[in-house]
Amino acid sequence: MLNYETDSNLLEPYLPAGTEIDFFHGKTYVSLVGFLFLDTRVKGIPIPFHRDFEEVNLRFYVRRKAEEGWRRGVVFIKEIVPRRAIAWAARTFYNENYIALPMRHSTAQRELVYSWRIHNDWNYIKARRSGEPALAVPGTQEEFITEHYWGYAAQPSGATVEYRVGHVPWRIWQVEQTAVHLSTSELYGPEFAAPLSEKPASAFVAEGSPVTVYSGRALR
Repeated sequence: MLNYETDSNLLEPYLPAGTEIDFFHGKTYVSLVGFLFLDTRVKGIPIPFHRDFEEVNLRFYVRRKAEEGWRRGVVFIKEIVPRRAIAWAARTFYNENYIALPMRHSTAQRELVYSWRIHNDWNYIKARRSGEPALAVPGTQEEFITEHYWGYAAQPSGATVEYRVGHVPWRIWQVEQTAVHLSTSELYGPEFAAPLSEKPASAFVAEGSPVTVYSGRALR
């Protein structure tokens, strides 16, 4: 997880109806996140050749006032996966902005690398973890980034789909070194070139866990 400070005005066009930017100590962040889906199932059913695969996404953080209080969630600007069927399903059922590109990953020793090819250029994000993993300390940026348990997706009609993402709190490694190579303008638009060319404000590696993505519902 590579986290970049950015201007909240940049994210306003992507904000689903009924949500607002979730600030951390008055600052706004986008995150480049690379991870593996393992033993993936759709409604409990494994899909052959679509169970284990990479994803890299660019996301930011929002919240919505519900009856029980604030629901803190994420909005995905773009998600990259290696299989067209996965991208099609996500676009069809959630209107999420998925694209399919050739991808690969490496977890040699303590360095994690996620790569994807756009045209003839291999983009990548890299992080070298250090120390031992531990649960995020309450009130820290690590907790803020990882503990958003809702997803929000704007729909063509102007409505918003909300869905819950369930998992236990993740243990986190600190990161001693990062490297990034992005075709930023082509992937995310020229407006993201400046913030994503800066050094990440923070970076860490999360251990991960079983995750359940629940069916979405339209907000009214």
